[in-house]
Amino acid sequence: MQYDLIVVGGSFAGLSAAIQAARARRNVLVIDAGQPRNRFAEHSHGFLGQDGRAPGAILDDARRQLLAYPTAKIVAGLADKAVAVGSGFEITTDGGEAFGAARLVLATGVRDILPDVPGLAEHWGKSVLHCPYCHGYEVAGGPLGVLATGPMAVHQAQLIADWGDVTLFANGMFEPDAEQMLALERRNVRFEPAGVAELEKDGAGGLVVSLDDGRKAGVRALFTAPRNTMASPLADQLGCTFTEGFLGPVIAIDDRQQTTVPGVYAAGDAARSMHNIAFAVSGGAFAGVCAHQSLVFD
Repeated sequence: MQYDLIVVGGSFAGLSAAIQAARARRNVLVIDAGQPRNRFAEHSHGFLGQDGRAPGAILDDARRQLLAYPTAKIVAGLADKAVAVGSGFEITTDGGEAFGAARLVLATGVRDILPDVPGLAEHWGKSVLHCPYCHGYEVAGGPLGVLATGPMAVHQAQLIADWGDVTLFANGMFEPDAEQMLALERRNVRFEPAGVAELEKDGAGGLVVSLDDGRKAGVRALFTAPRNTMASPLADQLGCTFTEGFLGPVIAIDDRQQTTVPGVYAAGDAARSMHNIAFAVSGGAFAGVCAHQSLVFD
């Protein structure tokens, strides 16, 4: 079957794009590998009307609502190959299935490259966090840490000081200059130059940060900004242009969510530097609308 639109990625951006096309009575297929980026988080916050719910529960509802439209379909699988075919595109999954469509929305997300600190990966999405707007309120009012991944950690620490008493753990990543130290002092952020040897859970649900010199520090949560990489090769296979974002590559899009390849749209974390559910839903919805309108007017 030839679809009007294929959406690759069935998380918040992808489902938001798909439902717009389905409501326009277009045949839309979502291909999803079932690995949303926020699968490590127990709760989602800051998303209007859904505050405190598990991300998986929100997505379960969204899939049911999408499939209530007769022209929508979801296929479980990893889309690993994309090519232009005539005036459309063909997507092939790791199971060998091939699907064609006139338009594509890439909502393929990014993969986090976590700092190489023992114990960090086990606590990712729980007490090691990325976004203070998503999780800061729940850990606010006590000692917090920021684990540096580069000089941008100064900016991150200044911001997170609104949620608690912050220590910036440099972990050997950089040495702040006089201007940066003054900025940290203005926000009452302590600077810790020592390397971080290990993270361990404490008895109160927080973390013990063990330093290379044997000292230990307790924090309610540790924020960090890991580098990102594309979670899928499809944008590259199709010849889409990338720009360098805050923490890694970003698919370049225009003001209507279209990539540099006509007919290919992108949304979600892969197509912007700032990431949260609300941004993903907004970008996905707009990508779905614009992809549909291109079928009418282009």
